[in-house]
Amino acid sequence: MMHESQFGKVAVLMGGRSAEREISLKSGAAVLNALTAAGIQAEAIDVSVDVFEKLRAGKYTRAFIALHGSLGEDGSIQGGLEVMGLPYSGSGVMASSICMNKLMTKQIWQGCRIPTPKFCVLKNTIDQDALVEELGLPIIFKPVSQGSSIGMTKADSKEGITAAWAYAREFEETVIAEQWIDGKEYTVAILDNSALPVIRLETPRSFYDFDAKYQSDDTIYHCPCGLPEALEAEIQALALQSFKATEAIGWGRVDVMLDERNQPWFLEINTVPGMTDHSLVPMAAKSIDISFNELVVKILETSLSQRVA
Repeated sequence: MMHESQFGKVAVLMGGRSAEREISLKSGAAVLNALTAAGIQAEAIDVSVDVFEKLRAGKYTRAFIALHGSLGEDGSIQGGLEVMGLPYSGSGVMASSICMNKLMTKQIWQGCRIPTPKFCVLKNTIDQDALVEELGLPIIFKPVSQGSSIGMTKADSKEGITAAWAYAREFEETVIAEQWIDGKEYTVAILDNSALPVIRLETPRSFYDFDAKYQSDDTIYHCPCGLPEALEAEIQALALQSFKATEAIGWGRVDVMLDERNQPWFLEINTVPGMTDHSLVPMAAKSIDISFNELVVKILETSLSQRVA
C-alpha cells in the first residue's frame, strides 16, 4: 500500500445535478471519512458549474470521483480533469461514456460474444406487436443512460408496454426494450484487474429496482453467493472480460442474470458504483477481509498508475 503522503491533496467529487445526487452525497461522505481516517488529506467538493475553478484554487493533486449518473459517470468530469492534468480514480473518458450508455455497452458485448439479453432501441414510436414478437414477454424498459435502475419498468403484458415505455421516457428520450431473463440476479465487483466474490441479490420485488437498492429493508445479499465454485469462477472471468471489453479500468461493478440453465446474461457496467458501507462493492471486498477504509485507499491507488499529471 502506498504511503498517504504520496497521494497529496485529494478532492472527493460528489453530489452534482443528476437524478442520483443524494446517493452520490452519501457515497462521497463515506469516501471522505475513509480517506481522512487513513491519514490522507482530502476535502469534499459538491460538483457544480465552477468545479474546475474550485479544483484549481484548492491546488488538489488528484480526485476521487464519487459522482453517480450524468456528468460523473458519462465521461464529462473525466474529460475536464484530463484537460487540467489532474489524475482521478476509475475509468477514463471513453470507457465512462460507453458504460453509461446501455446501448453502446451491449453493442460492444455483442461484438465480443459476451452474452447479453436481446433488445430493441425505442425513440419516438413503438410497435407493441413487433416488440412482443421480437422479445417475448415480459419486457423490461430502460432509459439508455440512467443509473441506479432509475426509470426502469417491467411490462408483463402487451397492454402494459405503452405505460412502461412512457415512464422510461420521462427520464430520457432514448429507451431500450430488453428481453426479460427469468433467473437470479448477481453482481461482480471489479478491483484493479481482479473480480471480487460474486454477490447474489434477493428481493421480493420483480427486479432489483431503485427501492430495492436504497429504500427497502427486505433486500437480502448473499456473499458467498451459493454457486458452485467452478460456475462462480466462470462468471467472474466473464465479468472481467466484459469490463475490459469497454476499456473500463480501476474499479467498477458488472451486473448479471443467471437463467434456469445456469447461462449468464450480462446487463450493464457501473464505473462509479455506490460507496456507502451498505453498498455492494464494499460488501464483496469485506468478504475477502478488505475493510471499507482499505478499499477506498486501494481505489485511490489505481489513479497513481493510470494517470499521472
